[in-house]
Amino acid sequence: MRDTVTYVNMLKPHSGLSFDTALRADFLSPDREYVLLPGFCDVHVHFREPGFSYKETIRTGSLAAARGGYTAVFAMPNLNPVPDSAEHLEAEMAIIRRDAAVPVLPYASITVGEKGEQLADLEALAAAGAVAFSDDGRGVQSRAMMREAMERAKALGKVIVAHCEDEAYPAEDPRSEWKEVERDLILADETGAAFHACHISSKESVDLIRDAKKNGVDATCETAPHYLALDDTMLEDDGRFKMNPPVRTKRDREALLEAVADGTVDMIATDHAPHSAEEKARGFAKSLNGIVGLETAFPVLYTDLVRGGIVTLGTLVRLLAENPRKRFGLPEDGGFAVWDLNAEYAVDPAEFLSMGKSCPFTGRRVFGRNKLTVLNGTAVFKEL
Repeated sequence: MRDTVTYVNMLKPHSGLSFDTALRADFLSPDREYVLLPGFCDVHVHFREPGFSYKETIRTGSLAAARGGYTAVFAMPNLNPVPDSAEHLEAEMAIIRRDAAVPVLPYASITVGEKGEQLADLEALAAAGAVAFSDDGRGVQSRAMMREAMERAKALGKVIVAHCEDEAYPAEDPRSEWKEVERDLILADETGAAFHACHISSKESVDLIRDAKKNGVDATCETAPHYLALDDTMLEDDGRFKMNPPVRTKRDREALLEAVADGTVDMIATDHAPHSAEEKARGFAKSLNGIVGLETAFPVLYTDLVRGGIVTLGTLVRLLAENPRKRFGLPEDGGFAVWDLNAEYAVDPAEFLSMGKSCPFTGRRVFGRNKLTVLNGTAVFKEL
C-alpha cells in the first residue's frame, strides 16, 4: 500500500485535484483545510439483517458506515437464520447485493446456529462467499471443536475470528476473556491456523497476544474505541454503557492504549451493535449488550489518540484502514474520505444514519467531521 503520508495531504477546494465534476466538493468552505484519508475497514459490525431488521438493516448500517468514512465492513453472523449453511448465507448475501451502500462482507458461523454443539460446513460456506468464520456473541466452549475448526479453516485459507468468552466466569471477570484467549492462542500455535481475537478489553489478553506474536503465532487482534476512551469510573446507570465485553478498569484501558501504540493491537473495530430504543432504555443492568459506533469511531479516536499524543494520524490510519485489509486479503484501494479535522462538535445521535442511537459518547466534544466518502468514483456519503 502507498505510504500513509500520501493520504495525509492538505486538500483545499478548487486546488486542481482531478475530482470528477459530479464529485467536486463545492460544499467545502474555502477557508478550511481538509485531509484526504483512505476508506476505513471495520472487521466487526452487526447489521441485524436478516432476522432483526427492527434494530438495523443492511441499508441503514452501510449508510452509517459510509458517513463514518468506512468503505468496507465485515458483518457478524448472529442473525436469523444464522449463516451456518450455504443456503442461509445466501439469504444474507441477497440483501447485501440489493441494499448495501458500501461493501458488506459476511462472516459465516463456526458452529451450527452458533450453539457450539456441531461445526458448520466450513468448506461449503467458504465456497459460498464467507469472508471468515466467527461465532461472535458466544465463545466456542469446546477445545476439541475449536481445534478442528482451526484445522479446517487453515486448509481453506480462512481466519478464525473468535469472541473469546469462557462461560465458566461472569463477563465482568476478565478471566472470562483472557482464559479463552490463552486457549485459542495455544491452539493456533499447535495448528498453524490464522487466528484473530475480537474486541479485547483486558490487560491479560494484551500480554498474552504480545507474547504469542513474539513466539511466531499467526495471531492478530482488535479492540474497540470504547475500550480506549472509557474506563469503569466513567460508566453511568444507562444502557448506552452496556456492552460485552464490558468496559474495564483504568489499568486495562492503559494497557490497551500501550498496545495500540506498540503494535500489539493490529486494528480498531467498532463492534457496532444497534438495538431498539426500548431495549436500551432499561438501565445498565437490564439493557441488552451493544452500542453503535460507526459514525463516532474516527472522531473519538482522532480526538483521544492523535490529539492526545498517543499515536500519530498515520498510525491511526493503519489501524483503521491498512491493517484490516491486509489481514483479511482485501484490495488496497478502498476509496477515500474527506475529513475536516478542525471541526469541533458534540456527538449527537439524532444525526446518526444508523437506526441505533445508543452511544456512550453522546454529548462528548470531538474533533473531525467527514464531509465526503467516495468509492469506485461514486460519492457514497456527502454531508449536505
